[in-house]
Amino acid sequence: MRALAILTVKNEAAFLLEWLAHHRAVGFTDFLVFSNDCSDGTDALLDRLQAMGELTHVRNPGPWREGPQWAALKLADKHPLTRAADWILVADIDEFVNIHAGDGTLSALWTALPQATAIALTWRLFGNAGVVDFRDAPVTAQFTRAAPPGMTWPWRASLIKTLFRNDGVYGKLGVHRPRAPDHDRLKQAVWVDGSGRALPETYRTGRLFTPLGEDPWQLVQLNHYALGSMQGYVLKCDRGRANREASTFDLSYWVERNFCDIEDRSIARYAPATAEAITRLRADPEVDRLHRAGVVWRQRRFADLMAEEPFRALFGRLMLTPPSRPLPAPLAARMQALGLAAAAKSAPV
Repeated sequence: MRALAILTVKNEAAFLLEWLAHHRAVGFTDFLVFSNDCSDGTDALLDRLQAMGELTHVRNPGPWREGPQWAALKLADKHPLTRAADWILVADIDEFVNIHAGDGTLSALWTALPQATAIALTWRLFGNAGVVDFRDAPVTAQFTRAAPPGMTWPWRASLIKTLFRNDGVYGKLGVHRPRAPDHDRLKQAVWVDGSGRALPETYRTGRLFTPLGEDPWQLVQLNHYALGSMQGYVLKCDRGRANREASTFDLSYWVERNFCDIEDRSIARYAPATAEAITRLRADPEVDRLHRAGVVWRQRRFADLMAEEPFRALFGRLMLTPPSRPLPAPLAARMQALGLAAAAKSAPV
């Protein structure tokens, strides 16, 4: 069974090896990675990893009409690896598949969900937990405090990425879910959440998050390290978003994701295999050099940004801002009601 992970990156050399090694341990067999406008040597590191047979690298320089990630997905739609894959996941560098079923592999997940053709992997938001400085250490070990189950606000706590069978039901890739359904085949699609529950038929053609207030993580979750360290977050703001060329991050993005209520170390089951794979990759002198260069680049870039008032002010605000607290049920319900009312008001008559 060929499982393809598709990734878009810019200036992520310091994090690339952990992400790749982890998802090898999970059971992905192929990696299609797009890079754009890198200043830290990420593109060179990807070239070296491609030469070693670890992944396929495609350069994706701008300008783009809809941002680099959407441009990359259009290229990926036509790529031979996409056509050859049995299962596909479009992921980001800060997202880590964390399977609880069986031995933690994709094979175990498919065995647990034999009828599923699309598995909605719900984010579990991992907060910053007061980590100020960037360190060259595994992200999955540094950040172990996460959002609790059952949160109903913000709705982004229930956003999904989709691991789906490449069976022709969908004709195009999407950031969160496959697109362009073949309506003659659509009845074949069986959507489930990460706890194995069947999702309504509306998920066949839409929906970007699993039902609010439920626990969708019993068999699999998607660990989302959206914030990282405070220094790292400043660099993330400097980089901008992958799916919207001109869009930036700010303190509102931080507040809506900085939940640190529950300790979750379940991803540690992969740590030995991930560490072994990283050691193997870094045994190549060029890979090791490029990884180290990516770390140095981050340190120097942060120092440069601290000479600019907007970034220095953001860094200070991050240190001032405590972890976010889940809203009590009445306030969360109030926010949901406001959102529903706004949607009804804007809906066409």
